[in-house]
Amino acid sequence: MVSGEMFWLALTVGLCLIIWIPYTSLYGGIVGLKSGTTDVPPTAQLPEWGQRCHRAHMNLIETLIPFATLVIMLKVLGKADPSTATAAATFFFARVVHVIVYTMGVPYLRTPAFAVSWLVCLYLLWQILT
Repeated sequence: MVSGEMFWLALTVGLCLIIWIPYTSLYGGIVGLKSGTTDVPPTAQLPEWGQRCHRAHMNLIETLIPFATLVIMLKVLGKADPSTATAAATFFFARVVHVIVYTMGVPYLRTPAFAVSWLVCLYLLWQILT
């Protein structure tokens, strides 16, 4: 059974795997199934919430790589502990909040949600290096 940091990493990957569905479905509804499945979607054709959902997805992809690398390094180096598992859970929930508030266009919450996930990565890096 997957537990600790690897569990939260798996959930974060799962989140990344489903975020594209709303904006891609929306795009297909706007331009039609054929065009939606053969062309690279120009996000400018999407309503604002669809554009924001796309950007939230791209941002998660950008932060998932360092997070995954750090979690895997913790496991390989045997430095995973309850505090790093809690940090990984915090990363996941911060990213969920980020996707929701970014897509909904809620001002002043997107950046703090991102900052929490970034601070978690710094904490995990610290745990590896010390």
